[in-house]
Amino acid sequence: MDIHGLQKMTLLDFPGRVACTVFLKGCDLRCPFCHNYELACGEGDAVMSDTAFFDFLAGRRGLLDGVAITGGEPCLYSGLPDFVRQIRGLGFAVKLDTNGLHPDMLSSLLREGLVDYAAMDIKNSPEKYAATCGREALDLAPVRESISLLMGSGIDYEFRTTVVREFHEADDFPQIGEMIRGARRYYLQAFTDRDTVPFEGFHAWPAEEMQKFLEIVRPYVAEAALRGVSL
Repeated sequence: MDIHGLQKMTLLDFPGRVACTVFLKGCDLRCPFCHNYELACGEGDAVMSDTAFFDFLAGRRGLLDGVAITGGEPCLYSGLPDFVRQIRGLGFAVKLDTNGLHPDMLSSLLREGLVDYAAMDIKNSPEKYAATCGREALDLAPVRESISLLMGSGIDYEFRTTVVREFHEADDFPQIGEMIRGARRYYLQAFTDRDTVPFEGFHAWPAEEMQKFLEIVRPYVAEAALRGVSL
């Protein structure tokens, strides 16, 4: 499995761990505000082989204690379980980022105890989900199944929504809350424009509006918080 990006150390991507972040290319969504759009489209060359990556990890034992796997969408790869097994065999905990469209792969990983922490994107309310993902239509059954899998898994997890002014409004958040009712943790992330975002014209909501959205979703989950917002 080729590695298409590597952040050698992060204190943010894997809660409670000093970790590195591995980026895998390819995604079955085309969110127009994606920060890794070229990676999601499968463009660009690999930065290293998995053999080189495992050599890197072996040299970081005692310095790092976790690996965050992101993309793209990691669950597209049939070789993901073997990849994770090798990471864990070196003594590292694993965090998985996923869009929730591949519950069979997620179930397999959870059943084998290969994931220590999972972060799943909740893109929007059901009627806006497809448009927010850059799709004309989208079956949400896999998304709902993945939500259920994580909530029943016993591992630590979070759901998160990147809030974009052009896609999200107050009326969306009760519906999102119903989708994840009873969840352990949910973050509202502020959209940040970057050069890697494929389209122009997207904006973050002001902090005051983000706080209002947060108050809407709080009754639905055990813990809710803002991420990337300065109040």
